[in-house]
Amino acid sequence: MKVFYDADANIEIIRSKRVAVIGYGSQGHAHANNLKESGVDVIVGLPQESKSWKKAEDAGLEVMFTGDAVKMADVIMILVPDELAPAVYRNEIEPNLSAGKYLAFAHGFSIHFKKIVPRDDVNIFMVAPKGPGHLVRSEYTRGRGVPCLLAVYKDVAGDTREVGLSYASAIGGGKAGVIETNFKEETETDLFGEQAVLCGGLTALIQAGYETLTEAGYSPEMAYFECLHEMKLIVDLLYEGGISNMRYSVSNTAEFGDLTRGGRIITDATKAEMKKILGEIQSGEFADEWMSECDGGKENFKRLEAEGQDHPIEDVGKRLRSMMPWLEQDRKVDAAKN
Repeated sequence: MKVFYDADANIEIIRSKRVAVIGYGSQGHAHANNLKESGVDVIVGLPQESKSWKKAEDAGLEVMFTGDAVKMADVIMILVPDELAPAVYRNEIEPNLSAGKYLAFAHGFSIHFKKIVPRDDVNIFMVAPKGPGHLVRSEYTRGRGVPCLLAVYKDVAGDTREVGLSYASAIGGGKAGVIETNFKEETETDLFGEQAVLCGGLTALIQAGYETLTEAGYSPEMAYFECLHEMKLIVDLLYEGGISNMRYSVSNTAEFGDLTRGGRIITDATKAEMKKILGEIQSGEFADEWMSECDGGKENFKRLEAEGQDHPIEDVGKRLRSMMPWLEQDRKVDAAKN
């Protein structure tokens, strides 16, 4: 595994080019603002009806229609949602893309699963921060960075790797480490982590724990604190020094419960289901299912999302968080700005 830092990158490479950031969501706002503050010439490309247009302008960024941004840029970073990327590429990017330009992604989904099949005369690379865009931005403003993955899919010009590394450095990745990989590995591991552990596995575990306590007669407030609120305290210890660091920090009673009971929750059957999920990702089944869901209007997605928002833990959490005003300080997510 190769890991690069700022000292390995030539940031002047990306400063010598004009970059179009297509999209201004979680990742888009982070990339655009970080690049701008690193001295890069940045344009934000958006559709005319985008609600993000004013947010980007208020941040001091140049904004124009997507097609115009593509025409004017040397590097085009596509940061629209995966389900929208094929249509945006087909209708706005490809008709305005000329030979020798650099097409970039922060996730390999569209390329790996061939939802976008680019022409042969453009360079293609990926810079994928290993964290949500709001964290990419907040860490940059603190003079730090989020680790990034770097991959090259097509190198027509012969310098695509160097351009990608320069880009990664400009958004802050060089301060934390830029790891070289490929589109397949990034895409499949990223989807698996989201589904089985970081998002799907974690939220299902939290909700099940909350339900178990409340159904046994314990107060919703106590269930919230034990199963959701304190999760951050444990995750911070894991983030800082791994599982052993967390076990060193908690009480002996907690560690014994961890060591003797954890395997009863995450069983061989759980791992078998994880392998099944990984297989669905590797085969492209999940990608096809997701794009089909989007083509059908996201009916199932919206139903499941609404059910999650209606879970009792959300109401309890909202009330308890209102009693902790310090949580509003330095929020990473502010819908009015990013």
